Amino acid sequence: MEPQLLHDVVDSVATVVVHHPAKRNAMTAAMWRALPPLLDTLAADPGVRALVLTGAGGTFCAGADISTLRQSPEEAQGLAVLAEEALAAFPKPTLAAIRGHCVGGGSQLAAACDLRFAEEGALFGVTPAKLGIVYPASSTRRLVALVGPATTKYLLYSGELIDAQRALRTGLVDEVAAVGELGKRVAEFTRILASRSQLTQAAAKEFADGRADRDAYWAEQARGSGDTAEGVAAFLERRPPRFTWTTSG
Repeated sequence: MEPQLLHDVVDSVATVVVHHPAKRNAMTAAMWRALPPLLDTLAADPGVRALVLTGAGGTFCAGADISTLRQSPEEAQGLAVLAEEALAAFPKPTLAAIRGHCVGGGSQLAAACDLRFAEEGALFGVTPAKLGIVYPASSTRRLVALVGPATTKYLLYSGELIDAQRALRTGLVDEVAAVGELGKRVAEFTRILASRSQLTQAAAKEFADGRADRDAYWAEQARGSGDTAEGVAAFLERRPPRFTWTTSG
């Protein structure tokens, strides 16, 4: 099978799989280009309430396919940033499910997700210093927001890999699952995400990401959505809520 991004939607959760096992799921230029339009399609699908990004087999993503850097490092980096920004802008909750290596461009993609769950034994690294590449400013700022300046400098200065437990301590990942348990935990958690109010999630995503010009918009959405009334009624009636607001409004 050619290197590609695979995807499916099951029980309101879209799963995007980085599939290039011959090179530990390294991203080719074509794969970087394919990610933004795929995300646009999934974002527009009212049946999608959350998205999981993962890698085929036992590896998340070993970064960019190094052969693409020989041709045009600037173009390859630009494609990676566009894909990263598209993932960060996805309007519904996103979760990276990480096994094995999550390195370079793989770490860029993982950092662009809202949450990161890793399997014990996963390894993380941001490795441009090994190649003499200037890491993009936007990607560096995102990493600082996630793990702080000291850990960002450690990762970028050294290019060294850290294990899942250190990634958990520094905030690079949110949960670590035992070997063989990651799929079960991700499925359990995304079922929870899919059951919650998209109104709450969409507003929280914007606020948490620092957007400060949409307070009035979200107040108006809340007033007209019916989600609050439904949530309160469901609580009092001891039944699951049936939220109806979607990201299309």
